Amino acid sequence: MDKENDIVNNPSHYTKGKIEVIDFIIDQDMDYLTASAVKYLCRHRHKHMGEGQIEDLRKCRFYINKLINSLMDDNVQ
Repeated sequence: MDKENDIVNNPSHYTKGKIEVIDFIIDQDMDYLTASAVKYLCRHRHKHMGEGQIEDLRKCRFYINKLINSLMDDNVQ
């Protein structure tokens, strides 16, 4: 299967611009929570329309809140 039509490994919403979000995440050596937030933030406008966009932003917010709580817990200890 060619890369352009591979909906599992290369769906159209994964690549907008010159690089895939995953390549940026790997290059920046992001932790799981940061990478997940970045992934949903970068893809929300392209993956779904309407309510789907809001769902991806809510997912982004979930991971950001987890990251904030994790950092706050680390500072308390």
